[in-house]
Formats: sequence, structure tokens, C-alpha cells
Amino acid sequence: MENKLSKYTIIVAGGSGKRMGGAVPKQYQIIGNWPVLMHTLNKFHAYDKGMEILLVLPENDFTYWKELCLKHDFDIPHRLVKGGQSRYGSVSNGLSSIEGSRGLVAIHDGVRPFVSTEVIHQSFVEAAKRGSAVAAVALKDSIREVVSEDQSVFRDRQRYRLVQTPQTFRLGKIREAFSVGERDYFTDDATVYENMGWKVHLIPGNLENIKLTTPEDLNFAAFLLEKTKGQL
Repeated sequence: MENKLSKYTIIVAGGSGKRMGGAVPKQYQIIGNWPVLMHTLNKFHAYDKGMEILLVLPENDFTYWKELCLKHDFDIPHRLVKGGQSRYGSVSNGLSSIEGSRGLVAIHDGVRPFVSTEVIHQSFVEAAKRGSAVAAVALKDSIREVVSEDQSVFRDRQRYRLVQTPQTFRLGKIREAFSVGERDYFTDDATVYENMGWKVHLIPGNLENIKLTTPEDLNFAAFLLEKTKGQL
């Protein structure tokens, strides 16, 4: 069923990278021989070379991104979309820019370049079956809930998951979910979808699929690249 539906990917990269530090936002930092974003786009293109990829960036970054593509001879097909005032707005703009009305759409953080091809594949397969597929991984550490300034309570870690991206949905349903407008409690695309009363289905993510946020994350990225001989 998944093969009969059009596939789209929205890659969101509107962050300023304040936690990363430095003059260059995290999505443009170099790991290996490419900026982070290029590795991310390459992962989805490698999965399906015919899939439309939409890259959501701040409009002021369009020229800079095009210059980077020329500098690095980066020719993976993609379409630029103007970012919004928030991640919600950026994803909403990406959804609105898709010309088709049916299909599957994966929404992915631009600074998660280590997502595996298998996770991408399973996200589309499960979203076709169930309407949604959200990558998540189990916790390794014990967890406690802070209930007051001087009290915390043990929680069973087996009941919790760390949510990643991609978060993949049937296009019509996620568009409808985003049409309600932004809410304070929307933390990711899955919560927007869930707000409609629809079930969020989890799929196993891959542990390497971290969100590059701090300088330490870039060090880890360099380690992973060395481990894989520079091949993401």
C-alpha cells in the first residue's frame, strides 16, 4: 500500500543554533565534508530518489544555502520553503506548499543527520497502514518525576520513550491537524496529530539519530563519521 502513495519529506531547519554557539547556525556546521543539512537531505534522497523533499529555512538564509550548495557541488533535488515564526509555523508552511492532496509525508529535524534508512522506510510503511508513525527509542537511565521543590517520585522507564523524527503521517490527516492553529502544548508534530483524537503509533528509532544541539553533539557526530568512514 505504501508504494502506491506519493511520498514527501519536509525537513525543518529554522533554528538559530544559540546553544551550539559560534557564528554559523548548527544546520550549516560542517561534519565530514558537508554541512549537517546536506547529510540529512542525502539520507532521504538515498531512500527514495523520486520523493519530493522540501527544505524549510528562514527566508534570509536562502541565498546562503544556495551558495553552500554551489560550493559543495550539492545537487540533490529539493525545494526551498520559507520558515515560520515557530517550528509549528515552519511545518505548516511546508505542508501548505505540497501540491498533492493524497500521500504520505515525513517531517524531520534538519539537524538529525544520523537517521537510518531502515527507520525512514518503516516510518512510511507504518504511516500507510496506521495513519501515523513516530520514531522513538527506549530510555536507558532510571527516571524520577520532580513533583515539588523537595520531592521526586520514581517512574518506570519501560513505560516511556524518547521521541525522535521522522514523524510520518498521511498527508490529508496531518494537514487537517495543523489547520486548527498553534497551541502552547504542541511540542512536536505528534502532539498536533494527537490533538485531533487520533492515535500516535510509535516505531523503533535508531540510537544514533540524535539532534545535534551542542558542541558536544558535534564531537559525537565526528566520532560516528569516523566509525562509518565518513559515510552517513
